[in-house]
Amino acid sequence: MPSLPVYNRSGKKVGSYDIEPQDLAPRISKQLLHDAVVMYQANRRMGTHKTKTRSEVAGTTKKMYRQKGTGNARAGSRRSGIRRGGGRIHAIRPRDYSYSLPRRALQVATCMAIASKIADDQIVIVDEIDFAVPRTKEMVALLDAVGLAGLSTLVATEQHDANVYKSARNIEGVSVSPVAELNAYTVLAPRRMLVTRAALDAIKSRASMRKRRTAEAAGATA
Repeated sequence: MPSLPVYNRSGKKVGSYDIEPQDLAPRISKQLLHDAVVMYQANRRMGTHKTKTRSEVAGTTKKMYRQKGTGNARAGSRRSGIRRGGGRIHAIRPRDYSYSLPRRALQVATCMAIASKIADDQIVIVDEIDFAVPRTKEMVALLDAVGLAGLSTLVATEQHDANVYKSARNIEGVSVSPVAELNAYTVLAPRRMLVTRAALDAIKSRASMRKRRTAEAAGATA
């Protein structure tokens, strides 16, 4: 089984971690990942766009010129959608773009996204990230030590850590998320993923539990 190096906060290799993409997902479906990412992006849209119809555009209602005898086409309103400054014929209205995929499909997509990071060698493992108080300077030093300086990075922790979050929130391109809040979009969007050993253990545990439940469900229906 291939192993990934584990680094400490100084960037020194202190061990290895045995894991391969198949431990999280037996295969990687690009279509499922695409569907999941598009869903998360659609759910982030505000949908507050709006354009005006001819009834909402400011302007006079007086007829522009007499009906006949001018040689021009008949026209009754300056606010018509075919005239400059008029309303939109098919006006855009505020709408809700959000929708949802099946929960199990999204869980599988998250595992596939992390597996793809492992397969593409875009994941870095550290033994732990523990700050006594929020220190952006220490987080910058950690990213620089493991070769992630200047790269968009997702920092994954086992549980929510306020000190880690506050240490990274002012660093451009760096985001922090506990394992329970990971999804396919947050994993795939950054170029690299920095994960603690404990967080990776939790990810593997969740993946194995999902596989076991799937096998039990398949056995129950057989």
